[in-house]
Amino acid sequence: MAKSGEALEDLVKEAAVAIHSSSGLSGKVEEAAAKDDEKREEKRKDSGGAGALRRKPGLSPIPGASGGLVTTPWTVLHALARSLTLTRKGAARGLSEHWGGLKYGLDLSPDSAKARGHMVLSSDSQSMASAYYKRLRSDELGTGFGIVLAEHILRERYPGHMVSLIPADTALQAGWALSASDERHRKGRGSLPSRQQRLSCFFEVWKPGEPSRVFPVDFRGNHGTPARVHRQLADSSARVEAVHIGPWNRTPCMVFGTVLDTDRPITVYGLESPGSGRLLGPPSENLDRGVESRHEFPGINRPAPRGGPVENVPGFHIKPENGEWFQRVLAHTAVAGLAAFTGDGEAASGYLTEGQGKKYFSAYAHSATGSIRNVHGEEFFGLPFTGTDHVFRLGDKRLDAFSGVPEYLFDLVEGKKVEQYRREVHARMAEWSEKPVIWDERWGGPVSRHPDGSVLAIRPLHRST
Repeated sequence: MAKSGEALEDLVKEAAVAIHSSSGLSGKVEEAAAKDDEKREEKRKDSGGAGALRRKPGLSPIPGASGGLVTTPWTVLHALARSLTLTRKGAARGLSEHWGGLKYGLDLSPDSAKARGHMVLSSDSQSMASAYYKRLRSDELGTGFGIVLAEHILRERYPGHMVSLIPADTALQAGWALSASDERHRKGRGSLPSRQQRLSCFFEVWKPGEPSRVFPVDFRGNHGTPARVHRQLADSSARVEAVHIGPWNRTPCMVFGTVLDTDRPITVYGLESPGSGRLLGPPSENLDRGVESRHEFPGINRPAPRGGPVENVPGFHIKPENGEWFQRVLAHTAVAGLAAFTGDGEAASGYLTEGQGKKYFSAYAHSATGSIRNVHGEEFFGLPFTGTDHVFRLGDKRLDAFSGVPEYLFDLVEGKKVEQYRREVHARMAEWSEKPVIWDERWGGPVSRHPDGSVLAIRPLHRST
C-alpha cells in the first residue's frame, strides 16, 4: 500500500480524465432504453407493473466535451464532499456526511506509467476492494467526476457566471413530499414518483441581478464496461425527464456515467438534452427572504396530442408562477450546504424548511460521529477560515482534515445575507478559480478551494505548523 505521504502528494497531481460524448453513444443509450422498456412491458403484461418508463427524448452529444479534462484527485474528492453535506443518510452520522469522500484518498492514481497521463484506479485499491465497496465507490466517485465535468462545461458555456450544485431531493422537498411518511403526502393526493424518477442534482448558473438558469443533472458510475454505462445512462434519461421547469419538454439536462475500469483510464460518458437552461425569472427581489414550505402535488402537465385534454404524468413540475420561489429554494439550499460543510448545523437549518430537514440539522449529533464548527482562524490563501476538522486513518497514518469557508463569508451566511454572500463570491470567482488545488507548505498538505468559498484540506496528524 502506498505510504500516506506519497498518497497526499498524489492528490494534488494533475491528470487527464477521458471524456466520451458522441452520436454513437446516444445511439447505444437509445438501444439500451428500448430493450429495458421492452422487458418492462413484458413484465407488466405478465404480472403487472408500471411498464415502460417515460424518458428524456433526444439526448445528444455535448458540444466540445469529448477528449479529456485535466483535474486532480483532490478536486474530485472536494466535489464529492460538497455533494454529500445535505444527504441525511443516517441520523448517527450527524453532520459528518461530507467526510465520507475521504475514504477514497488512496484509490485514485494520477501517476501510473501505463495511464500515459490519465487518471486511473490505484493498484492497491483494486486488490483490496470488496464487491460492496466497489459498488459504493463507483456510485460516489461517479458523482465526483460527474460534478467536476458538469461544472467545467457550464462555466465554459456561461463565462462570468457562478455554478452552484444543489442536491435535487433536498431542493424538491421544499415543495413536494418524496416519501409516504411525509405529512404532506398523507394529507394530499396523487402517487409519489418512484426512485427511478429521482435525479441527482440541479445546477444553478447565476449572476447577481440576473435570472438563474437551471439544469437537472444525473450521475451514475460502475466498475464494468461501456455496455453497462449505456444502461445506466438510459436509466438517467428517466430521472431527468421527471423534472420539468416551465413549459412541457423544454428543460435541458445532462446525464453522466463514469466507468472505473481496472485496466483502462477512468472515463466519463455524457449526453445532454440541448438548450440554454430554463430561466427562473425575473430575478428574486430579495434572496434574503426565507423560503416558505409548500405543498405541491406531484405530477407534470403533458399536453395531449391534437388539442385533447391535458394529462398529468408522474414527476415534478416547477411552473412559471413558482419560478421566483424556486430560485430562492435553490439559493438557500446551496448556502445551507455550505454551512453544513463548515459543521454548523444551526446555521444550515436556518435555510431549510421542515421537509428539507430543518430539525435534523439543528438536533444534537452523537459526539463520536458528528462534526461541529469549532476551528477558527485557520489561514489559507491569506484569509482566516472557520470550519470543522476530522481525524481519520488513511493507510498506515492518522490524518487531519479541515473543511470550512473564510470567516468574512461565514458571517454573511450566519447572518442570512444571501444576496451579499452571492455578490462577494461572484466578485472573487476569477481569483478563486485560479490554482484550485495547491500543496500548502504552511498547512502541510493538499488544499482545494472552490469558487463558492469552500476549502477542503488534509495533512498528517501532529505535524507542526
